[in-house]
Amino acid sequence: MFNARINRSKVSDKILMFGELSLILISSHLGFIIAGLFSTSIDPSMEWQLAYSMVFTCSTMLCSLSLGLYDHKLRESGSGILKRVVLTQCFNFILLEIIVFNIAPQINMGLLTIASSSLVAIVLITGFRAIFQYSDLTRLNRRRVLVLGSGERAAIIEKRMRRNVDRRYFELVGFVSIVGDKEGFIPEDKLVTLDYMHDLFTYAEVNKIDQLVIACDERRNMLPVDLLFKCKTRGIDVTEILDFIESETGQIAVNLIYPSWVIYSNGFSKSQRFKTNLDYRLNVLLAIITLLLTWPIMLITALLIYLEDGRKTKAPIFYKQTRVGFDGQPFQIIKFRSMGPDAEKNGAQWATTNDVRVTRVGRVIRKYRIDELPQLFNVLKGEMGFVGPRPERPEFVSQLVKDIPYYAQRHNVRPGLTGWAQLKYPYGATAEDALEKLKFDLYYIKHRSLLLDLTILIRTVEIVVFGKGR
Repeated sequence: MFNARINRSKVSDKILMFGELSLILISSHLGFIIAGLFSTSIDPSMEWQLAYSMVFTCSTMLCSLSLGLYDHKLRESGSGILKRVVLTQCFNFILLEIIVFNIAPQINMGLLTIASSSLVAIVLITGFRAIFQYSDLTRLNRRRVLVLGSGERAAIIEKRMRRNVDRRYFELVGFVSIVGDKEGFIPEDKLVTLDYMHDLFTYAEVNKIDQLVIACDERRNMLPVDLLFKCKTRGIDVTEILDFIESETGQIAVNLIYPSWVIYSNGFSKSQRFKTNLDYRLNVLLAIITLLLTWPIMLITALLIYLEDGRKTKAPIFYKQTRVGFDGQPFQIIKFRSMGPDAEKNGAQWATTNDVRVTRVGRVIRKYRIDELPQLFNVLKGEMGFVGPRPERPEFVSQLVKDIPYYAQRHNVRPGLTGWAQLKYPYGATAEDALEKLKFDLYYIKHRSLLLDLTILIRTVEIVVFGKGR
């Protein structure tokens, strides 16, 4: 008898977020109780106590997001989690004291209450995270996936998603060889012996398959369309490998793209005009606010660059470089100079992780993205936005367009100070790295929205704090 399958949501993520939300609320309440044991002056009304608890909880969740605690591919030891939780409460304290309590002083319950709430939150959240990881609650919502294909296309799933963290939301049952598949790409022990032209639906029912992924090398007249339709109508999700990789990894497999998929898939459409105007105004507003907050850092950076080698060599503090922007138009990007004055005497070249051309000051400001701050003026001029693909040099773009399919499509949106690729991929400076980043850039272009932009901006804090820049 057929059992209808429910489209599973990410249950474990919801348990994690709602669990922590509850613990933070409890922590804020316990903060009152602990503070009351040491001070009799703390006696707020119930309304303001509730307001403080809500603000403390929202602020903590926002800081947790900014430090990557809700990244489902976060790989940290117990000490690493503790470090992030402690930093979350430090950021939370700064956010509340400097901004929130100055705007609404009525909900400021005193330093002792905030400190007590923060300490309790650190203990409860760290303990909850340990239990969550030990119990592996992700098993609650793993889909059982069967891949139809065992050739070159199907091998991308095996290569790209071989770690447990990559398969957090699904259990790979195996690969089914389809006529026309190239051989030798999938190990024998992962192949499923199945007469798919006759028994696919029966096998899916018996083995409780939740999702079928079409990943065969040659699909024309090679698939049991009637059985796939039956699976689809009975609640088994049938998806194409491109869409599967996109949903599970947050990137688009450039080497698998075919023109019709780009044309008919959702996304990639140009934003409406009012949204473009809103984006520009919002970017300008954010740029002005950021300049007001960071001008002391920029002033100190300029002074350090001048003292290190600018005074002797007369080299400029700022560095202008031609980059390719929106619609492929070149523009002059502005950065703090992080290399010696003769860094490119032999022509343009990729920057590397331990580049000998980088100065001592440059090494620090590149690591924490301080060298990018002058690009706020590019944002004010409308040449860049806060979020978008990082602009590349024309010398490299001309070659990358020839070598990498669809590379020019990243110029259909305005370049940004930070982007989806910067969150998902470590710093790299080769053509291979450019290909990997393009997969994330295309995902961003397809799914870009105000919510995604805000998420990327918040998550960029993690890159800066933990020095994941160059």
